[in-house]
Amino acid sequence: MARIPVLLISGLALATASAHAEPIEVRIASHVSELAPLHAQSEMFAAMVEERLPGQFDFQIFPGGQLGRENALIDNVQLGSLEMINVASGVLKIDGRLGVFDLPWLFADRDHVIRAMEDGGLADEIAAVIEDLTGTVVVGIYENGFRHVINSARPIVVPADLDGLKVRVSGGEFRQNVFASLGAVPTSISWAETFTAMQTGVADGAEAAIYGFYEQKHHEVQDYLSLTSHVYTPSFLIASTAFWDSLTEEQQQVFQEVGEAITMDAYARAAELEAQYLEEMQTMEIAVNEVDLTAFQDATRDVYAGYIEDYGEAWLEIVEAASE
Repeated sequence: MARIPVLLISGLALATASAHAEPIEVRIASHVSELAPLHAQSEMFAAMVEERLPGQFDFQIFPGGQLGRENALIDNVQLGSLEMINVASGVLKIDGRLGVFDLPWLFADRDHVIRAMEDGGLADEIAAVIEDLTGTVVVGIYENGFRHVINSARPIVVPADLDGLKVRVSGGEFRQNVFASLGAVPTSISWAETFTAMQTGVADGAEAAIYGFYEQKHHEVQDYLSLTSHVYTPSFLIASTAFWDSLTEEQQQVFQEVGEAITMDAYARAAELEAQYLEEMQTMEIAVNEVDLTAFQDATRDVYAGYIEDYGEAWLEIVEAASE
């Protein structure tokens, strides 16, 4: 009887064991609902990894804060108690430099964002900062969306149209001050109570991403949706270092390649969802209008000075170059 080399036997045994290994559970958690672009991004990522590495992973996607609010998710992925997260504005609080995305009217439109982030290399620079400060792995940077203003008083076309409006404003003091400087009255109300606040007149309106208005049915109690696009927020698909280090080199490479490969589809899907929600809201007879972008940019140009003084102009130069 022919003798099979020991090394060959060992290789066959490893291959057999690998073929029958239990898939690795990967939880991808987010603080926003299934209607958000982030949920679609997580699904796209999981589907493509499964296509590349069939049967090796069991992806479980948890939207809507099921595993915690945004800050808790960020903490848990840093601690290694959660494999992956897909989050948004909470990441921007990690370092002052990331506050560039809180600057008002930074981008003209989604194409401008893509040119700056992808062609200009801004996404790579941001990923490097996040990884350095958090000890995590940024698998991809995509889109949470532009924020707009919904209200019951009038269309917002120029800055003066905000004068005196009580607007529920999320985010930190910086964004509150921007709205106040334009004449609005920023109002602190929890997101869950915003519908009732607008219905009863405690607030005249609110600012949020389109999917936020849609899922909370704000269009049922408001008359005007102005596409102010005053702030753009990226989304961040992040893996814990503990989970990342447990992967093989091939698995890590596939995760990185897939994270990059879905980028343009992620932007396209975000645009599709926004258009879909807008169309459905308009059937409720809410009036949708564009704004005078230049007028708003001119009215808020001074707020950039503080950012430049603290963090320089390098990232702003990338954005400016991408505007043309």
